[in-house]
Amino acid sequence: MSSSTASSLCGCSTAYYSSPLLAPKFKFKFPAKSQRPSLSTVEFRANPLTISSSLVNHRGKDGSCNSNRRRRGLLLTATLPFLLPLHEFVQDLGAKAESGMSDYLLMKEEVTKVVSKGKAASVLRLAFHDAGTFEMDDNSGGMNGSIVYELERPENAGLNKPLKACSILEKAKGDVNAIRPDMIALGGAVAVSVCGGPNIPVPMGRLDSMEPDPEGKLPQETLDASGLKQCFQRKGFSAQELVALSGAHTLGTKGFGNPIVFDNSYYKILLEKPWQSSAGMSSMIGLPSDRALVEDDECLRWIKMYADNQNMFFEDFKNAYVKLVNSGARWRSL
Repeated sequence: MSSSTASSLCGCSTAYYSSPLLAPKFKFKFPAKSQRPSLSTVEFRANPLTISSSLVNHRGKDGSCNSNRRRRGLLLTATLPFLLPLHEFVQDLGAKAESGMSDYLLMKEEVTKVVSKGKAASVLRLAFHDAGTFEMDDNSGGMNGSIVYELERPENAGLNKPLKACSILEKAKGDVNAIRPDMIALGGAVAVSVCGGPNIPVPMGRLDSMEPDPEGKLPQETLDASGLKQCFQRKGFSAQELVALSGAHTLGTKGFGNPIVFDNSYYKILLEKPWQSSAGMSSMIGLPSDRALVEDDECLRWIKMYADNQNMFFEDFKNAYVKLVNSGARWRSL
């Protein structure tokens, strides 16, 4: 991860689709528009339309006609032409949802081919740096693919080198021609799962930004715990979510356990405070922002919980990651 803690922001998936109307082919560039997502997964079921014999004309024992049943039969006859088009429309939505899921599965398959354990930390960092620019006050930044215009910034050092995150995802994009922010969000989720972390559902359908996000929005690695919490609060994240997302530093070369295994080693090592030791390389473990978390009572409470319970960490990280990659995104409308 980089020298700027977006690294503190740093980091599948049977993902779901926010829109059942995703086109069969993705376009790599798409002008960004302010559109709100529908993030729920909707399953359309169109049951066959049946007509009960009780709704047609019947005669009583005396041979007289049952007028109530006749009226209902006439009502059904009058409304049937309108019901059938609706029935067909719902079926069409279901078919398009299935087509969208097929596109998603293809994208996931191609991303999984190119994101190995050794490349996972870089791909996850790309997702954090793209999404980490989000600010609630002016609804700017976020997961929009603008990172490709920001690679020369100091905090993004290393992301544009050969065999780094952008190049890795470019290989997958060649086959699926995916929208950039969707590919980045999915890439981070796949990076976590291939290293043994949780499967993370990632909604699809983001619009691409055509310009860089404002500078200076990523959390700095020199912030103390108070500064980190304030920074994350401006992005809509609690102290608990800050601590959960910081656990992504378990991947990579920051010294928190196995660099290619996603687990809760980050929290266990934070509690040991190896940087206080005089033993050589131990002082190089973690960033200043990592070390600051364990000195804050509120953050320390969550660090202890995640150190004791990896399943809790996995669940909280999954939820925080989905929130992160949805923050600031603009979505294709239904």
